[in-house]
Amino acid sequence: MTKPSTPKRPKATAVPTGAVRDGDRIAKVLARLGVASRRVAETMIAEGRVRVNGEVIDSPALNVTARDKIIVDGVPLGAKEPTRVWLYNKPLGLVTSERDEKGRRTVFDELPEDMPRVLSIGRLDLNSEGLLLLTNDGELKRRLELPSTGWLRKYRVRVNGRPTDATLAPLKAGVTIDGERFQPMMVSIDRQQGANAWLSVGIREGRNREIRRALESVGLTVNRLIRTAYGPFQLGDLADGAVEELRPRVLRDQLGLGADDVASGRAAPSRPADKPAPAGAKPTGGKPAAGKPAAGKPTIGKPATKRPVRPAKPGTIAPDEMPGRKSWGAKSHGGPRKGPDGETVKPRSWGQKSASPSGSKDGAPPRRPKPRG
Repeated sequence: MTKPSTPKRPKATAVPTGAVRDGDRIAKVLARLGVASRRVAETMIAEGRVRVNGEVIDSPALNVTARDKIIVDGVPLGAKEPTRVWLYNKPLGLVTSERDEKGRRTVFDELPEDMPRVLSIGRLDLNSEGLLLLTNDGELKRRLELPSTGWLRKYRVRVNGRPTDATLAPLKAGVTIDGERFQPMMVSIDRQQGANAWLSVGIREGRNREIRRALESVGLTVNRLIRTAYGPFQLGDLADGAVEELRPRVLRDQLGLGADDVASGRAAPSRPADKPAPAGAKPTGGKPAAGKPAAGKPTIGKPATKRPVRPAKPGTIAPDEMPGRKSWGAKSHGGPRKGPDGETVKPRSWGQKSASPSGSKDGAPPRRPKPRG
């Protein structure tokens, strides 16, 4: 019995000049699947790391459809995953890139291990901190990074100096630095704190080191920069280094995504990354409880041992042989007291009111206390 031959998959076809495209460009599809951004996907194609229907391709000028079999670095690609977006509070000292040529730790090194492969929407440089959006959808990443989106990105910036409204006026009008024109910024002074001042800055472009370069052009040096908002998404009280996934309903309302494009159900609550913090970062965890060593760490110093019981001195009574304590003992209250008829009564060492019986000393019923006020 001969095995029936399976029909060959159709080859992906290049797009002739002026022809109508069938499907989407391969780089766009890779970006949509979360493999990489469109620009990085084109580099991967040029390096021969992408196969379509068994053949290595070397040009991004190729359209593919759902029928085509795509393999990247030897791994077949499946259907597009539902779009997901996370908020991440980036700490200082991390690079916003997948790899760093200097060997520095990246944002992606610090994310929880159970997160899928994600891309950053925009960047924050090494010495900047605050809100960074992450997504598994490369096409969404590209759309939200474009200035045409019009989303305002807000920052709290600390500068060295004493700026005035006149100092910041050029930034509100737009400045040109080294031939590069920057759009007008929203800048206001929050407060002066010693030799430093805190500013609120809003931009819509997000060019490389845009805020630092613009403030340097008016004589102000930035010594701290925190992104607090990216469009409708706020940093809020998200802890340093923590990740929080946005709910599908928020993605539909804020990004205009359809119900089929996003995952169903509720997003996971925010949680800190489970990986070690970068070198030089301050620890964020609390101290272990007193008397208890931190989990997974050896106890420093001598092990705790019970103190040996010393033998009693000759002529003394052992602790277990001592009589029970009497509430009104002879030593603490000057000895027992005798009443008029020879009966034992409580001592009067705590004052007349507390030691006297409930009735008055004349035998009359007690008087009710006078109300206050």
